[in-house]
Amino acid sequence: MHFAIRFLTEYDYDASVTDNLNALRVRPATTSTQRCDEFTVRIEPEARVGRHSDYFGTEVLEFGIVRPHTRMSIDVRARVVTAEPLEPPDVPWPALDTEAYAEAAGEYLLPAVEEPYDETLDELCAAIRRETPLATLRELCDLIPDRYEYRAGVTYVGSTVEEFLRAGAGVCQDYVHLGLILLRRNGIAARYVSGYLWAAQTDEGDDSVEVETHAWLEALLPAYDGRGEPVWVGADPTNRRLAGERHVKIGHGRHYADVPPVRGVYQGSATSKLQASVQMTRLDPQAGARA
Repeated sequence: MHFAIRFLTEYDYDASVTDNLNALRVRPATTSTQRCDEFTVRIEPEARVGRHSDYFGTEVLEFGIVRPHTRMSIDVRARVVTAEPLEPPDVPWPALDTEAYAEAAGEYLLPAVEEPYDETLDELCAAIRRETPLATLRELCDLIPDRYEYRAGVTYVGSTVEEFLRAGAGVCQDYVHLGLILLRRNGIAARYVSGYLWAAQTDEGDDSVEVETHAWLEALLPAYDGRGEPVWVGADPTNRRLAGERHVKIGHGRHYADVPPVRGVYQGSATSKLQASVQMTRLDPQAGARA
């Protein structure tokens, strides 16, 4: 699929601010199933933008606005081509117990978000476990939305898994943070993914829809022969499915705090009002990212 994406973020301050320093993680990644053909970012007031890749490989754009201002906008535009990933490997549990898997998994097997002392987690860990790691991943995508309602406004960006469990409802970020704990406790390396999701209801026409930034996860599954390189497989518990060509990845990390779209600080006593929107347009249903 071929998408045009516009991510517009606007801040209005009720008094003048200075030294507004920001880091953006908004550029679509280039992977084996995704290619970013065009990318631009426009900052108002105008600022020089620096670029680097962070520890996890996500491109970071950094800029600072020193002079006084009462409004700031970040206008990001991209063109991306995606393709469906290959069928994920479905191998038995002993394939996790190899040197190749442990080396590829690294820190993604370690606890990365605060895990509550809650018997519910033990029950959920047992409930998702199936005959293979892939089957377990698929079960996770059904169990979390079965048990917990998707509802905005119940949690916020800083909510913990404990608060999510107690509330019984949350959003995609909460689903993913819970999923990371459950997979890692079952010995499956997993990481948080930030990106965009094509959420149109139909598969035809050059549709344009307004969406939000989205979160899903990637689980590391062993190769078929047990000796080859393990494969990262995307899974979206919010939508009860494995990730596919509708998912546009920006980057990944241990948890949300490693890949926030926008993070910044400024000098001044003003409060800010944020407006953000993501517009996705499907341009060419026949385009494919895989060579």
